[in-house]
Amino acid sequence: MPVFALFFPTPLAIAATAVVHFANNLFKFGLMARQADWRVVSRFNVPAAVAAIVGASVLSLFDRMPALGAYTLGGATFEVTAAKAVIGLLIIVFALLELWPRFQGLAFPPRWLPLGGALSGFFGGLSGNQGALRSAFLLKSGLSKDAFVATGVVSAVIVDATRLIVYGAGFMFSHLAQSQELVAPIIVGTICAFIGAFVGNRVLQKVTLPIVQNVVVAGMLLIGAGLTAGLV
Repeated sequence: MPVFALFFPTPLAIAATAVVHFANNLFKFGLMARQADWRVVSRFNVPAAVAAIVGASVLSLFDRMPALGAYTLGGATFEVTAAKAVIGLLIIVFALLELWPRFQGLAFPPRWLPLGGALSGFFGGLSGNQGALRSAFLLKSGLSKDAFVATGVVSAVIVDATRLIVYGAGFMFSHLAQSQELVAPIIVGTICAFIGAFVGNRVLQKVTLPIVQNVVVAGMLLIGAGLTAGLV
C-alpha cells in the first residue's frame, strides 16, 4: 500500500492493495480452505464482514472531506487530507505495535472472537491493517497450526471481498480515470506477490525475522509520517 500511495490517492492505494491481497489470498484459499475451522470462521467473520463495511464506508467519507490544510516547503505545495492523516497515523500505530514485545505475545480467550472479528474487520476496511489483530484473537482458539493459517486466510478473503465491494461503490468510481491507470500496477503487483511468496519461502529461512521486521517497520514509519504530513 505505501508504494501505491506514492503514485495514487491514498484511498485508491488501499483499494489496489486489497485487490492484490484478495487475489493472493484467494489462491491460498483454494489450497487451504478444507483445513479451516468453520466454526471459528463463522464466529469471527460475521462481525468482521459487517465491520469491514463500516470501516470502508468511513474511508469513503474521509475521501470526500475537504483538505485539512496545505503548506509550502522548498517551493512545493503539500496538502494534508483527512484520508492521508488518518491512514498515516494508523500505519505508524501498527508499525509501533510490531516493535512492542508485549503485543507480539498478546492472545485473547475464544469468547472474544466476535469482538476480535469486528475490530479486525473495521481496521481492515479502513486501512487494510488487519493481520496483527486477527492473529491476536485467533491464537487461543484451540486451532492446530494448519487450521490457524487456513482460518486466517479465509478471514482475509472474506474481509477483502467485502471491503472491495464498498470501495468499488464508493470512491473508485469517483476516481475512475486513476482507477483505470491502476490496472497494470495491480496485475504486476499480483504476479510479484505470487513470486515473492515462492521466493520468500526459501530466502526467509536464511534471513532472521528481526531483520525483516525492522526493515518493514522502518518503511511503514517513513510512509506513515509522509502521509500524515501530506508529503506523500
